[in-house]
Amino acid sequence: MLPLDGITVVSLEQAVAAPFATRQLADLGARVIKVERPGAGDFARGYDETVRGLSSHFVWLNRSKESIALDLKSEEGSAALRELVARADVFVQNLAPGAARRLGLDADTLRTRHPGLVHVSISGYGDGGPYTTKKAYDLLVQCEAGLVSITGTPEEPSKVGISVADIAAGMYAYSGVLSAVIRRLRTGSGATIEVSMLEALAEWMGFPLNFATYGGRPPQRSGAAHAAIAPYGPFACANGERVFLGIQNEREWVVFCETVLGDGALAADPRFSTNSLRVRHRDDLTVLVEAAFADAAADQLLERLESAGIANARLRDLAGLAEHPQLAARDRWREVGSPVGMLRQLLPPAMPDGDEPRLDPVPGVGEHTAAILAELGLTPAPTDHVPAVAATVPVPHEMEDEV
Repeated sequence: MLPLDGITVVSLEQAVAAPFATRQLADLGARVIKVERPGAGDFARGYDETVRGLSSHFVWLNRSKESIALDLKSEEGSAALRELVARADVFVQNLAPGAARRLGLDADTLRTRHPGLVHVSISGYGDGGPYTTKKAYDLLVQCEAGLVSITGTPEEPSKVGISVADIAAGMYAYSGVLSAVIRRLRTGSGATIEVSMLEALAEWMGFPLNFATYGGRPPQRSGAAHAAIAPYGPFACANGERVFLGIQNEREWVVFCETVLGDGALAADPRFSTNSLRVRHRDDLTVLVEAAFADAAADQLLERLESAGIANARLRDLAGLAEHPQLAARDRWREVGSPVGMLRQLLPPAMPDGDEPRLDPVPGVGEHTAAILAELGLTPAPTDHVPAVAATVPVPHEMEDEV
C-alpha cells in the first residue's frame, strides 16, 4: 500500500507546474484524473515530438495519470467535472486568473459544497496586486524574480536551462497538498492552497536576496563558478579539459593547497587566507590553480582531488547523465508504458523505504474518458458534438517560453 492510496486528485492542468505536482502525488499512489481538452489535450503534448513522437515534457510529467477529455463549455462536460470534484479529495487547477471563478471552480464555490476538499490554485503572480493578470511564462518569471540578473557571465545574463519557476511552484503545490491531507486526517477540514510561480522562485532566491540587501551589491554573475565561494567552479587542465571542484571551509583550503597544489604556503597568502579574500582575488587565484593543473589530465586531477577529500565533479552532458554509474549502481531506472511503447524513466528521488512508486503508463488524450464517465454513471456525449481543438479550457498562466 502506497502512502496516498485511496486519495483521488482531479486536476484541470496544463504545461509544467501543476502536472509536476500531480505526477508526484501519483508516484505516491494517489489516483490522478487529468482533465484535458478534447482533441489537442494538454498543450504540453505539442511542445516537441522527440520521444518517439511524444513530447519530452509530457512524458516526464504525466505518467500514472488517467486522462478524461471534457468540453467544459458544454453542460455534459461541466456536469461530469462537478461530479468528479464531488468524489475527489484534492482539486488542482492552473487556469488563467478569474477563469476558475467563471467556471464555478474557485475555492470558495467548491469548498462551500465540499468542506473537506483540498483546493489548489497555481498561477504566475498570485491573486491581487498589479501583476494578477500578467502573463507568466517561465523565463519571464525568472526575470521578475531576479534570477536572470545573477545567472550567466559577467558580460551576459542568462536564464536557467530548466523550467525552474514552474518546478518551484509545482514542488510547493505538491508539499502543500501533503500538508493539507495530513491536516484533514486530524481535523476533517479541507484547505485552500494558492501557489504563485513568482513567490515560489522568490523563496529560492533567499541567498542572493540577503547578500544584496545586507551586502550592498548583488552576487556577481560568474558563469559556472560560484559567486560567493572560491575556489568553486571549473578549472582548466591538460588537453583542453576542465575539472570542477569546490572548497567549503578553511580546513579544506589548507588541504587543497598542501595536497593538490603542492604549495602549503599559498594557504596563508594574504590574498587568499579567507573565503571573502579569495573571492575578491578570484582571477589571481584561478591563474595559480590552473598553472598547477596545466600538466595533469582531468582523470588524474579528479583522482588527486578525491584522495585529498576535496569535492569534485566532471562535466557530463545529458548522455553522460543517462549512463551515470551512480544511478545505475543504485538501480534508479525503470520502464514506463506509453502510447508509443515502453520508455525509460527515473524513480522519484524520495520514497518511503520498502515502497515502489506507482509507475503506470503515460496516457493518451482522453484515454480513460469512457471508463471514468461510466464510473460516474454518465454517458459520453456524441463525438460529433465535441470540437476537435476547441478552447474549452482557458490557457493557464504558465507555459514553456521556448514554444
